[in-house]
Amino acid sequence: MLEIIINKEPDKKSIMLVENGILVEKHEEHHNRQRLEGNIYCGKVQNVLGGMQSAFIDIGDKRNTFIRLKDLLPKEDESKNDTKYKLPNCDINNFVKQDMKILVQVKRDGTEKKGARVSTHINLPGRFVVFMPNSNFITASQKIENENERKRLIEIVKKVLPDNTGAILRTSSVGIDEEIIKSDLDELIKKWKNIKREFEEHKLNGPKLLYDNKALLRRTLIDLVDRNLNRVICNDVKTYKDVNEILKSMNMSEIIKLELKENEDLLGMYSVREELEKIDNRKIWLKCGGFITIDRTEALTAIDVNTGKYTGNKDLERTVFKVNKEATIEIAKQLRLRDIGGIIIIDYIDMYEDNNKSEIIELLTQELKKDRTKSQILGFTKLNLLEMTRKNMCNNDDF
Repeated sequence: MLEIIINKEPDKKSIMLVENGILVEKHEEHHNRQRLEGNIYCGKVQNVLGGMQSAFIDIGDKRNTFIRLKDLLPKEDESKNDTKYKLPNCDINNFVKQDMKILVQVKRDGTEKKGARVSTHINLPGRFVVFMPNSNFITASQKIENENERKRLIEIVKKVLPDNTGAILRTSSVGIDEEIIKSDLDELIKKWKNIKREFEEHKLNGPKLLYDNKALLRRTLIDLVDRNLNRVICNDVKTYKDVNEILKSMNMSEIIKLELKENEDLLGMYSVREELEKIDNRKIWLKCGGFITIDRTEALTAIDVNTGKYTGNKDLERTVFKVNKEATIEIAKQLRLRDIGGIIIIDYIDMYEDNNKSEIIELLTQELKKDRTKSQILGFTKLNLLEMTRKNMCNNDDF
C-alpha cells in the first residue's frame, strides 16, 4: 500500500511517502524559503558576465537568478551516451542583452548564498509525457528497456508534436494506449501556448510569474499515480485543494482516495515521527548487529560499513558478506529517505571473492530500482571502494 502524507506546520510543509506503513521518502518546503523549481517566468536580464559566459536574471525573487550559456543554446539529447556535449565557441552577448526580457524556467532552487539557476530549456511534465517546447528531439526514459516499446511510444508522439519541439516519454507511458498519450501531450501543448501568449503580451515593467509549477507536490503526485498510489492525506485545506486539482488534471480524482484531517498532526501515523527523529543520525544499526555510518561533505558522501556486534561464524568471508548484504539494502533505503545526491563512496568490509562483489553490485542495482530518481553504479575501485552517483529528487530530470 502506497500513501502520501502531507503535514503542514507553522514553519514548513512535509511531504512523506509511506510504503506498507514504512517511511521511504521525506521532502520539506519551508515557508521562509519559497520553492521555485519548475516555475516559469518572464524575467529581465540584469547584467551579462562575458568572462563567465553567464548572466543574472531578475524573476522577482529576493536574489537574481543565474543562467549559463549552455542553458541559452539548444538542448542536446543527453540519452545518447556515445556523444559528449561540447560547448560551441560562442559569446553570450550574442544571445542576451542587459534589460531584455527572457522566458526562463527555474531548474534549481537557490540557497542562502546563491540565487536560483534558470534555463530557457522549458520542461512541462504530464502524466505520461514531458513536453519540451524549446528542444528538437524525442527520447524515452532510460528505465524503458524494451526497444520495441520505446519505438512505439516515440512514433505516437511524433504524430502530435509540433515542429521544432521535443518530448520525453515517461516510464509510466509503457503499455498505455495511443489516444491517452496523445491527449496527455495535447494538454501540455495547450498549456505552453497560454504561457507563450502571456510572455509575448507582457510589457517588461517588471518580471512576472507565468506558470506556478507547485513543483514538489506536482512531481510527487505525477510520479506516483501510476505506481499504485492508494491514498493522499492532508491536514491543510489549501494543500487539499491543490492536490485535488492536480489529481483531476490527471483524471485520477475518483481513483485515488484524498482525505482531509484538518489541523491534525499527521506525524503520529505509522510512527513517522520516530523515523524522522532518526533521519539525521550518523550511525544506523543493522538487524544483524553491524552498522553503517553516513558522512556528508561538500564534495561527496562517504558511507562506511562495519561488522559492529556481529561475529558470525568461522567463515570470515561469509560473515563479511552477510553484513555487506544487509548494509546494501539499508544504504539504498537511506539514500532515498535522506535524498542524498552527487558522488557517493561506499566503503564495504573487504571481500576477496569476486562473485561476492558482483552479487553486492547486483543487489544494490535491484534496490535502487525502487528509487524515483536516477543513479549510476560505477563499481569497485582499486582501493575496494564502491563508487556511485545519484541525482537529488529536486534536481531529477529523468522521467
